[in-house]
Amino acid sequence: MAFSSLAEIDDYMKTNKYEFWEAVIREEARDSQQPEMDIVNRMTQMYRSMKEADGAYDDSLTSHSGLSGKNGKKMANYAATHKCMCGEFGGAVMAKAIKMAESNACMKRIVAAPTAGSCGVVPAILITYERMTNTSENDMVKALFVAAGIGDVIARRASISGARGGCQAEIGSASAMAAGALVCLQGGDAEAIMHGAALALKNMLGLVCDPVAGLVEVPCIKRNSYGAVNAVTSAQLAVAGIRSAIDPDEVIDSMRRIGNQLPACLKETSEGGLATTESARHYQS
Repeated sequence: MAFSSLAEIDDYMKTNKYEFWEAVIREEARDSQQPEMDIVNRMTQMYRSMKEADGAYDDSLTSHSGLSGKNGKKMANYAATHKCMCGEFGGAVMAKAIKMAESNACMKRIVAAPTAGSCGVVPAILITYERMTNTSENDMVKALFVAAGIGDVIARRASISGARGGCQAEIGSASAMAAGALVCLQGGDAEAIMHGAALALKNMLGLVCDPVAGLVEVPCIKRNSYGAVNAVTSAQLAVAGIRSAIDPDEVIDSMRRIGNQLPACLKETSEGGLATTESARHYQS
């Protein structure tokens, strides 16, 4: 896609009377010189792969390091058998986000959304929403195009790489994408979608990338759960009519500046933050 800002997507929508998801598809077709149906079919397969990965979660596995595994099942059991304060939807979202991230750590097949380290956020919300509302696959794929449009703008204006921008660029971007997708599913217009994404990203600004033992496991996996819940909260605020006081594109630009200001020790090098704690040294030995 060639959109360089959310405002540009909004203008394109207004000029052509498109929905957000439709604008993303049309621009991708123009930019890639591929038929729209081929683009939709690929995204549909990607969504199905997300669902397959969710269904293939194995609660008997632990990662090679021993740092992760089985917590997704624990959260799912708690959500199913206790009075989860986040409600049925929130509890399921938390469990699915952890499950997907654990599957990544255990070398199972996942879909990067937008990265492998943040692979649990978007599918956790979309899969849970489809299951609980019986929404059609077609509408779920439209929401995934909304997420993709937001993610592409973030990648162009800032970064989706923890090594470049810190964890705000991975979990933060995924949370913004998921928030926009959920607003779309709940009938929000383009303004609500963009502000839902902005609210989610604002809440993740400054989040550092400090993987213990250099692995995308601690604190990364649990952050998928936090990013997903943050997306739900942000989407609900946006659908309620609450708007970000800071322009959505300016929020993205702020993330870029903050990422540039973060020292290298807090950008995936494991030379700062949680990675240098006494507990972390135990896992490095």
